[in-house]
Amino acid sequence: MDSKELASIVAESNGRFVSVTFIKKDGTERTMLCRLGVTKYLKGGTSKLDADKYLTVFDVKKEEYRAINRETILSVKLAGTTYVQEAT
Repeated sequence: MDSKELASIVAESNGRFVSVTFIKKDGTERTMLCRLGVTKYLKGGTSKLDADKYLTVFDVKKEEYRAINRETILSVKLAGTTYVQEAT
């Protein structure tokens, strides 16, 4: 799988809990437990991020919204199945 396929798995998770491992902007690796579709903490306004490049998710542990670059996703764990990016 490549990072685009992994991003589509997250995008199609339908609000279920997903563990995503990705490379942050500063180059470090991070694993985050997150969900899509959380609206409880929204304060208004619209996202200015490019939806084609970033996934906006809700970090369950920090209770804040985060953006994940679709191109830097390394692995996704959903419903007990782990999907890993293939080495190129």
